[in-house]
Amino acid sequence: MSLGQWVACGVTSLVIAASLTVYAGYRDTLSIETEAINTDAWGDRPEQVAGIHNILLLGGDNESEGKRPDVLVVVNINVDNGTVTMVNLPRDLIVDIPRCDPVGDFPGWSGGPQQINHAATYGGLDCLGNTVETTTDIHLDHMVMVDFAGFENIVDTIGGVELCIPEELDDPKAHLSLDPGTQTLKGEQALALARSRYSTEHKNDMGRIKSQQRLIGAILRKVTSGETLSKPTTIYDFLGSVTDSMVTDDGFTVDKMAELAIAMREVDLSRINMVMVPVVDSQTHEYKVDPQQPAADDLFAAIAAGDVLPEDESGDEGEGGESEEPAVEPGDVSVRVLNGTVQVGLAETVRGLLENQGFTVSEIGNPGPRNPEQSTIYHAPGQEAAAQTLAGALDTVRTEEVPEFGEELELVMAADWDGLAGDGSAQTDGSGEGALDGLDTASAAEDTADCA
Repeated sequence: MSLGQWVACGVTSLVIAASLTVYAGYRDTLSIETEAINTDAWGDRPEQVAGIHNILLLGGDNESEGKRPDVLVVVNINVDNGTVTMVNLPRDLIVDIPRCDPVGDFPGWSGGPQQINHAATYGGLDCLGNTVETTTDIHLDHMVMVDFAGFENIVDTIGGVELCIPEELDDPKAHLSLDPGTQTLKGEQALALARSRYSTEHKNDMGRIKSQQRLIGAILRKVTSGETLSKPTTIYDFLGSVTDSMVTDDGFTVDKMAELAIAMREVDLSRINMVMVPVVDSQTHEYKVDPQQPAADDLFAAIAAGDVLPEDESGDEGEGGESEEPAVEPGDVSVRVLNGTVQVGLAETVRGLLENQGFTVSEIGNPGPRNPEQSTIYHAPGQEAAAQTLAGALDTVRTEEVPEFGEELELVMAADWDGLAGDGSAQTDGSGEGALDGLDTASAAEDTADCA
């Protein structure tokens, strides 16, 4: 029940395909279903930044017949520097939904905290757009929703997508059954993978979002290949599979998509990034999540200003003539998280935070023989760099070498524990430098899964 991500794929692909000359001949035959949006009733809105286009992409679930989206993605398109950043907002994110008046079949809402996707149930796309804009302080230019059939058609129209499946995946609830190895997924298989939460490591929506991001990258790589865009008939079929599956705000016309296409036709896949807003377990709603602060607001601020950039590939060098890249990436660090405090459930919370930043948490529990008075990262000889990478993501923590340790680190939280580093996710001085640092970010340019 997670299709909003593929709208991102569809729109971005449409943007690329529409720039071709053949598009002009098909433009008048394409039609898109629209829904009226009254942004004048939203009150004071965030400032619109020149050169920045923000599109809210949605995917409806089956149970609500599309009225309550399962996936919400803010797609930030920066025309000036040729970058696209897709920010997933988990459907279970608890936010303050503003008052929404009843309209048509929608009952309205008096205002208050509730999971973000319920806003669409209360007041349709209008209420949901107002909620997302209020939550993120990001000016939304347009909204798009796609359905299940549309996603399957998109994948099948381009001949399937190649994806690495590191291990066997089996989820009867999502009708998913995949053997390990690199294989070409058809529309039905890709949809099953996108819907499956029980095939992910922690069987939750956060893991499912990672699967969706990998699928987006695979679709974009296929769509931008010469094979897909080489035949006018294939382009037309693809455009039809996208537009036939869309519901947009009444201002997002095909012509406006074409205008955006012209501006973004040279976008490089390495400059398309996907990231999920950092979250923590909700303090008010069981089994839901809250935005992790200040990292979430820092990310939103960078998106709103158009300052989120992919990793610098310009080859900038320091004074010594060598690039200053971290010796160890978070994805290469495995750690045990042990709770030496009196705070119940702290280890589980920290596990989620660290995994959101890309670290691997092998287990959680209580301290064993090492129960320090200060929060400490224990590491083996030769693992200093890994320990420093982890320490850089935390506040008030020391490191200590233990001769008998293996490659895995051990984090023991003590009474002085002060959480994750408050400045590790983004800067708020307007530069945007490092806005994605420390967050679990995926690029559309390549799939990082290992099928060797």
